[in-house]
Parts: sequence; structure tokens; C-alpha cells
Amino acid sequence: MKNAKVFTNAKWIIICKIIQSVLQLLVGMLSARYLGPSNYGLINYAASITAFAMPIMKMGLDATLVFELVKNPKQEGRVLGTSLGMNVISSFLSIIGVSFFAYLANPDDRQTLIVCVVYSLSVFFAALEMIEYWFQYKLLSKYSSVVMLISYVAVSAYKIFLLVTQKNVVWFAFSHSIEYGLIAFCLILLYFRKSGDKLVFSFSLAKDMFYKSKYYIFASILVVVFQNIDKLLLTELSGTESTGYYSAAVTCTVITQFVFTAIIDSFRPEILKQKKEDEKEYETSLISLYSIVIYLSLLQSVAFTVFAKPIVYVMYGKDFMPTVKILQILIWYFTFSIIGTVRNVWILAEDKQKYLWGINLMGAAFSAILNFILIPHFDAIGAAIASFFTQLFTNFILGFILRPLRPNNRLILKSLNPKIFFANISSIVKMLLKRQ
Repeated sequence: MKNAKVFTNAKWIIICKIIQSVLQLLVGMLSARYLGPSNYGLINYAASITAFAMPIMKMGLDATLVFELVKNPKQEGRVLGTSLGMNVISSFLSIIGVSFFAYLANPDDRQTLIVCVVYSLSVFFAALEMIEYWFQYKLLSKYSSVVMLISYVAVSAYKIFLLVTQKNVVWFAFSHSIEYGLIAFCLILLYFRKSGDKLVFSFSLAKDMFYKSKYYIFASILVVVFQNIDKLLLTELSGTESTGYYSAAVTCTVITQFVFTAIIDSFRPEILKQKKEDEKEYETSLISLYSIVIYLSLLQSVAFTVFAKPIVYVMYGKDFMPTVKILQILIWYFTFSIIGTVRNVWILAEDKQKYLWGINLMGAAFSAILNFILIPHFDAIGAAIASFFTQLFTNFILGFILRPLRPNNRLILKSLNPKIFFANISSIVKMLLKRQ
């Protein structure tokens, strides 16, 4: 009964993510066409700056909150109230930090400053959205998923309204805040209906929770650097138009991401279970998973390379044609990105999370150096090349350099046998059917 409840909870999360991805793709395509490369790049620049503020605002509590709730089941209101209070305080500091950076980086560009400040307001509402973790803890993600879905639809309708009424880019910057705000407001109301506990702030608990979670802050910042340094440097070194072309290519590469996420999510519980029960089956499942995602991603990369021009034209129109060459390079980084996702499953199963610090640090440094070198010479193409080699280095080459990761790389090499792919492709269907 418990397993059924867990799967039902996960199913709602996955369904919500799929619908969210579809909505974001469709509305994003229309928004990009309307805004054009320069303004679309400006929005993504603001998003990249704000992304740096998110882990600072969360203070690592997103990694430890569920654990604290499990540890203190009779003090849910105190744990949640303290977490929300800490996040709200840090959100204001984060917004000030984003605004200050935007001003220093663009002192003479009033529009860029306004868009960045407006976009950063979403950090405050994201702080309130932390209450979602209570729903995950209670296995009530059905409710939070419905709330999120309603919010996605509302924000999509808002963006369509902006398109119809031909509003400027500043109005689009508000959409992120509206999304987080709707989710936070509805989840808080649902919490009081489902729980009834008062939200209480405790200074002593805040001190204790910060001590436990502080180690996650730096690690989270490194991940953000890893994921956003390309767009940030591209804007500073080449301008928002180049960022617009590059961001469009990035969006194209993640069109099918939810498929790979579903495959990995289906395998993960079995792999973690097998690690405890049967080492041989555990390795076999990991090899199978690697084989499936690697070969499927390679097939996707070939298809996107060949059909890049019609894909870009259909999605974004003729104004985004410079995106074609960027996409033909960037799409190949997806294989190594998905290898990294599976590797993290292996790291969790092997209890080697401490190595993520070093991996993320070296990845962030490698990305920053490559982008600094390549962008001035090759513009957005340089950023694409840098992203590809960063993923290759971080998720594959490092596995040979760092001794603790070498066993995982041996599994990757074994998975490259095409016979394994064809023999195990049916595992996806079987795994999904097993959970119905």
C-alpha cells in the first residue's frame, strides 16, 4: 500500500512536469518570435543572474527540509515557519544583490536594469514556495501538482495576453514572479486546510538548520555557475542578441528531456534497491540504463544536426536562423549531460555524494575558462563549443581522472556495446508497465 502511494505521488509529479514542459515550449516559441533575438536574450540574461540568487535564498534548506520534517513530525509548523522565515529574509538580500550586480554590469542601460530587477522579484515568491516540501513529505504531491499546473496555465494565458496586446519586454519579466506567487499563495492556503498547524519562527531552530544546510549552499551555487555562466558571459561579452540565439538553441536541446527524465526515474528505485540486494543485478541495470540513454541521445543528436534548419524555422522563425549552427554543435552536449544524470544515480547508490563538490567546482571552473577564451573569438558558437567540452570533461573525462569515479566509467564503456542497447530497449516499456 505504501509503495502504491509513493508511485501515485511520483506519477503526479511526472505528469505535472510533462505538461509544464509542453506549455513552456509552446508559449516560449511564441514569446521568442514576438520578442526577437535581442529581447529574448535579455530575458534569459535576467534569468541567469536571478539563478545565482536562488541557492543563496534557499540557504541549502531545500536539501534538508524534508529530513527536518521527518525528524520532527510533531513540530511541522515550527520547522516550516522557521524555514520560510529564513528564506524570506535571505530573498530580500538576494534581490538587492541581483539589482546591484545588474547596475554595475549595465550602468548605462536602463531597460536591462529594470528587466533584471523585475525578474529578480520572483526570488521572494520562490522563498514562499518552499512550503511545497511539506506536501512531498506527506506524499500529497497530487495537490501541489494541481496547483502548479493551474499556475502554469495562468501564466501561459498571461503571456498570450501580452503577445496579443503587444506589451514590451518588462511585462514578460513579471511572468516569473506571477508564476511563483500563484503557486506560493495557493500552497500556503492548502497547507492551512490540510494541516492546521500555525507557522512559528524559532531562532534556535534557525541556527541549527543553517548549520546543517550551509554545506549545500556552495554546492548549489557551483551548479548554477555550471549551468548559467555561458549565457551570463555571452551577454556581457557579445550582447543580448547573441544570448537570444544561444538560448533558443538551448531550448531546442531540451525538447525531449522529459522522456529521458522519465526513463531514469523509472530505473532509479530499482537500481537503489538492487544495490542493497544484488550487486550483479545492480551493475547490469546501470549498464542497461546507460546504454539506453546514450544511444537514444545520440540518435536524437544526429536527427537534430541533420534537421536543425527546419526545426529552428518552425519553432522560432527566420529571425533566429543564426541559431541553426549553434544548435548543430550544442545538441551533442546532451549525451554527456544525460550521462551525468545517470552518474548521479550511481553516486547516490554508492554513497559518494561528497565528490559532487569537486566535480561541480572543476566543471564550473572549466566552463568559465573556456567561455572566456572562446566567446570573444567565436561569439555564440564559442559558447556552444564551451558547453560541449564542459559536459564532456565533467561527466566523462573526470571519471578517468578521479579514482573514486573510475568504476562508473567502466560501466559506461561496457554500455557502449550496441547489443546491450537492442537487448534492453524493451526494459523501458516493461519498467513502466510494472508500475501501473
